[in-house]
Amino acid sequence: MRLDARDLAILRVLSFEGRITKAALAERVGLSPTPCWERLKKLEKAGVIESFRAEINLSKLGPNVTIFTSAELSDHTAASFRKFEAALQRYEEVVACWALGGGFDYFLQIVTRDIDAYQRLIDDMLDARIGLSRYYTYIVTKPVKGPAVPPISLIAGVEDQISAPKGGSRRIL
Repeated sequence: MRLDARDLAILRVLSFEGRITKAALAERVGLSPTPCWERLKKLEKAGVIESFRAEINLSKLGPNVTIFTSAELSDHTAASFRKFEAALQRYEEVVACWALGGGFDYFLQIVTRDIDAYQRLIDDMLDARIGLSRYYTYIVTKPVKGPAVPPISLIAGVEDQISAPKGGSRRIL
């Protein structure tokens, strides 16, 4: 799908403000509401926009710890990778996972109530024989920069002049 500057502007605004009204979105990107809505629907239908969700402040819900875990598998066959990846879907605590090229096979982001819950999760993964042979634990001590808006315009190769909302970065993405 080929995106123009208006499409990128819509994506950027939605990345910052997912709950913005259609009228406000149209105004922010310099379109009338109907063409803006049509572009938004086109972006959703093409799968460019996958979902809308809220960012939850977990500390308001209770104690929690975020842990990054690098994981190595015991066997490096395609079937072993598929087995591990399928097994990870069962673990709600694994909130993100990336397959890597290089020293480790996977990098997992895990959120649990405490370190003890994390260790029980890892023990369960080892007992489940999903292929995990070695893991390294990195405990997050404080967030420095949270989930950010991806550099949409840089990836698309188009300069987007729509500015960030108040309090957001003013850098052109």
